[in-house]
Amino acid sequence: MLVLSRQKDQSIIIGDDVVVTVVDIRGDKVRLGIEAPYEIPVHRKEVYEAIGRENYNVFRNYLASGHYGQAWDMFSVNNSLGTREEIDTMVDGLNRKI
Repeated sequence: MLVLSRQKDQSIIIGDDVVVTVVDIRGDKVRLGIEAPYEIPVHRKEVYEAIGRENYNVFRNYLASGHYGQAWDMFSVNNSLGTREEIDTMVDGLNRKI
């Protein structure tokens, strides 16, 4: 993990397209501004994890109900369905049924 110190109105650049700026500091809270292209999703970690859990549950429900095409479509476009081991196990089951 790279750890950086920044002051208000200072930024860091990630890759060529993402800029993170310290907008405000109030006590123990830091407000960040994030500029990123539309195609790069930006979420707070807890929101990203909640989305991943929901996607994982939908994916499992597709598999359990025999909707393998929808499960495969969801798997092929989604990178937040669970751990690699969980996904491998589900895909192995999906491949056996297709």
